[in-house]
Amino acid sequence: QVQLVESGGGFVQAGGSLRLSCAGTGINFRFSAVGWYRQAPGKQRELVAGMTRAGMSNYADSVKGRFTISRDNAKNTVYLQMNSLKPEDTAVYYCHVDPLGSVAYWGQGTQVTVSS
Repeated sequence: QVQLVESGGGFVQAGGSLRLSCAGTGINFRFSAVGWYRQAPGKQRELVAGMTRAGMSNYADSVKGRFTISRDNAKNTVYLQMNSLKPEDTAVYYCHVDPLGSVAYWGQGTQVTVSS
């Protein structure tokens, strides 16, 4: 049974930082593309950052230079370091893991709230 558990969300003032983590069980991150999405109230879920199995990363324009995605395959964990947070970054953040040759999985989401 695959389980993705996110942590690290919370409340922070504008300009602050948070680090999200997503730990997986029942799935091998080494053979998976990983990513972070977010969904703000009344808006569609959007890709924030992604990383291929080969380690190439991509970012939404709105977070480039502020957010960094990383992974530790030995720990089956993906991270999202978020710096210089803005109120518009407020959303529920979801971990997404896409294993080679299998269905993709979502985490349960973690709330990030940035005050002005």
